[in-house]
Amino acid sequence: MSCPSRYILALCLPILAAAQPERGPYARIAMLHPLEGHTVDFEAGYMRHLDWHRHANDPWSWYGWTVWTGEHQRWFVYATFAHTAASLDHSVAPADDERDNIINVAPHVDHWSNSLYEYLPALSRGDGEPGAASRLELTTVDLMPGSEAAFEEALRSAQPSLRNETLWYRLLAGGATPRYIRLRPSPSLSSLLEMRAEQPLPDQVARLVAKTSIDILNLRPSLSYGLAPPTLK
Repeated sequence: MSCPSRYILALCLPILAAAQPERGPYARIAMLHPLEGHTVDFEAGYMRHLDWHRHANDPWSWYGWTVWTGEHQRWFVYATFAHTAASLDHSVAPADDERDNIINVAPHVDHWSNSLYEYLPALSRGDGEPGAASRLELTTVDLMPGSEAAFEEALRSAQPSLRNETLWYRLLAGGATPRYIRLRPSPSLSSLLEMRAEQPLPDQVARLVAKTSIDILNLRPSLSYGLAPPTLK
């Protein structure tokens, strides 16, 4: 649809606004381990799968990262953010999506996890969808059972001191719980290192944490779909 005249812009704006998908708190994040020696074939297959999404007019955005350093080095991470519960029930042609995945991606992968998270805005600085920056720090925090409320309260108290984009999510399904992850996008490795001046976690949560791991991810634009240009948040 086009709006040929500025005089009818007021009529067009409600239609354009209605076309924008409703934003919600839910994110899907998956980790894939390409088979040894299959990296080239995996990436080619994944790009073919993204072409399926493009031809299906998928309105969702899909981020693709390669793990640069951490215990999952060389793994591939894909994710989609800011969904409502209803939208998760209405992804584009799920049976065809899975069929194309099995054809193009699955033959080149020996491990695949798929998890559902909920964004926690009261603990975060950002809008629930990370900026499409070149680097991303992924911190995974596994808690002692029953410590979720105290952990979240400590992060809520520390939230006003956050200076950079910092997104916290609670795991809902697809892994061991209680688990939280923190995403911190950054344009470069040096800026990520400078962000270390921000305390990784408040002192009072140390007794609540069973395990913490940090991975640094590189954004792969050719293995992503529908991403907006990076913006300051």
